[in-house]
Amino acid sequence: MDPELMRTVAMDPELEAFIPLFPRADLTDPVAERKNLAELAAAVPAPDTAGMEIKDRTLPADPDVAVRIYRPHRAQGAVVWLHGGGFVMGDLDTEHPWATRVADGCGAVVISVGYRRAPEDRFPAALNDAYAALTWTAEHAAELGVDPGRIAVGGHSAGANLAAAVALRARDQQGPPIRFQLLNQPQLDDRQETWSARNFTDVPWMTRDKVTASWRHYLGSTPASPYAAPARAADLSGLPSAYIATAEFDPNRDEAIGYALRLLQAGVPVELHQWPGTFHGSQAIVSAEISQRQIAELAAALRRGLAE
Repeated sequence: MDPELMRTVAMDPELEAFIPLFPRADLTDPVAERKNLAELAAAVPAPDTAGMEIKDRTLPADPDVAVRIYRPHRAQGAVVWLHGGGFVMGDLDTEHPWATRVADGCGAVVISVGYRRAPEDRFPAALNDAYAALTWTAEHAAELGVDPGRIAVGGHSAGANLAAAVALRARDQQGPPIRFQLLNQPQLDDRQETWSARNFTDVPWMTRDKVTASWRHYLGSTPASPYAAPARAADLSGLPSAYIATAEFDPNRDEAIGYALRLLQAGVPVELHQWPGTFHGSQAIVSAEISQRQIAELAAALRRGLAE
C-alpha cells in the first residue's frame, strides 16, 4: 500500500491485533494454502449445533456434487451457500462455522456446496457445481420442507462470485427462480482496474498478488466471461434482489460497490453495506464487535430477502 495512504487508514483496533495471525498467502502452492486455511478455520469457534439437523449428501450431477445440508427448526426457505477461498481454497469443513451461523441466524435450510476447486478444475467447473446445487434444491424443495419460491444464493468472496454468476445463469437460461442473492465481499472482476484494486496491494489476507493468482488459477487461458467475472456482464436487469457487503481495506471493495450501483441502475433492489475499518475475511475474528455485527447483519439480510 502507498505509504501516504497508510498514514490515513484507520483499521478497527480489535481487528488490528489479530492481523499477524493471517498468513501472507500468495497461492503459488494451492495445496499448502488449503492446509493453511483449514488451520485458520479450525481456530474459529463454531456455534452450538444442538437441535440443528446436519447431513452430508452427494447430489447426482456430472460429476456428482458434495453438499452439507443444515436444517434449523421451522425453516421455510433455503440458501444455496458457497464458500470462499479464491476459487482455490476452502471446502465444506472450513465453511462449517459460517454455514452453521447462516442457518441458525436466518432460519433457512442451508445447502453448503463443496464445489470443485482450481487449478485442478478451472472455470466453469465450480459454477457448474453451484448451479447443479441450485437446480437440485429447487427440484427437491418438498423433500427439504421449504417453499420453492423462497430460495436464495449467497457466499463469501469467490463464493459470492459464484452466487452472482448462478443468478446470471438462472436468469439467462430460465432456470430455477432465485428470491435473493447475498454477496459478501465478492470477487467479481478479473481486470483489477478499480481504485481499491490498484491501491490496496498489501493489505491483510487479500493482497493484490493473491487476487491475481486466484484469477489465474480459476481461468487458466480461458478469456473471462460474465459467468466467470460477473462485473463483465453488460445487462444486470431481471436479477434477484441483492445484499452486498464490502470491507474497507479490500482490493475487491470497489468492484463490489460498482456492481451494486449497476444493479440499482438496472432496476434491481439492492442493500449495500460498507464496513469501516475491516479487511477481507476479518469477520473470522468473531470476538470483535464489528465482526459480530457483520455476522448478525448477514443473517438478518437473508431473513428479510427470503421473507419479501
